[in-house]
Amino acid sequence: MHAADPADGRPGTRPEPCEAGCLLGLPRPASSRLDPGTAALVATALQALATPSRLLILAALRVAPHSVTEIADQVGMERSAVSHQLRLLRTLGLVSSGRDGRRAIYRLHDDHVAQLLDQAVHHTHHLTLGIRDPT
Repeated sequence: MHAADPADGRPGTRPEPCEAGCLLGLPRPASSRLDPGTAALVATALQALATPSRLLILAALRVAPHSVTEIADQVGMERSAVSHQLRLLRTLGLVSSGRDGRRAIYRLHDDHVAQLLDQAVHHTHHLTLGIRDPT
């Protein structure tokens, strides 16, 4: 469903706000209207999902915020490797961190990251089962 554009009053000319409840109230971008700059930013963010270790880290953070040690224990990686991946994920805006005393606690940056991860997993399950969603 699309809202009317206040500029011209025609229905269907402006996308609905994001379902994740964006604090900015920005409309959801139309994926078919990617400009080269936005395409490059999206490609960079999606590259983070191309590594199984990063996906495991994001999946652990999807459940709850964790420290580096907790993540390392859950995903079976060395703490230094987890720290390296978290640094990259933070740079890409996919995770954020805060402090709990001396420990850094990491969490997904926002609900968009959780939705992106959920959709990627859902899509993969569909591919594995040979299911196609109606378009």
